[in-house]
Amino acid sequence: MANFNRVILIGNLTKDPDFKQQPSGQGLCKLSLASNRQFRNKQTGAMVQEVCYIDVTVWGPQAENCRQYLQKGRPVLVEGRLKLDSWKDADGQQKQRHTIVADSVVFLGARGEAESRSKDEMSEDGVHEALFKDEAPFADDLPF
Repeated sequence: MANFNRVILIGNLTKDPDFKQQPSGQGLCKLSLASNRQFRNKQTGAMVQEVCYIDVTVWGPQAENCRQYLQKGRPVLVEGRLKLDSWKDADGQQKQRHTIVADSVVFLGARGEAESRSKDEMSEDGVHEALFKDEAPFADDLPF
């Protein structure tokens, strides 16, 4: 029987990366992501936002890059595999949680990057301004 364990996520970092140098010299970086899903509740018609929090482990040179370039709020794309961690807590209770072991982390645009652009920059060609107004961009239905 074939097995396949692959995860691809896009989310925002919920805190700054936690980097540690292992005794072997290899870097280990732990990331915490929040991935949002927005949908309309079929019973009430209200928009609902669901948040999934995910722990990610990054190893090696990529861990060093994450430490250097990422910070809380930054959006990232993570590709890797799902891993089940098990341990006993201080009370002797068995605990488990799933984490992602990253094969690659892609740094996406900084959080709020589009929002920080001025209105003048967004409307240089006139297209963006027309798309975001409540009124129609043309006086009639024909654009010519």
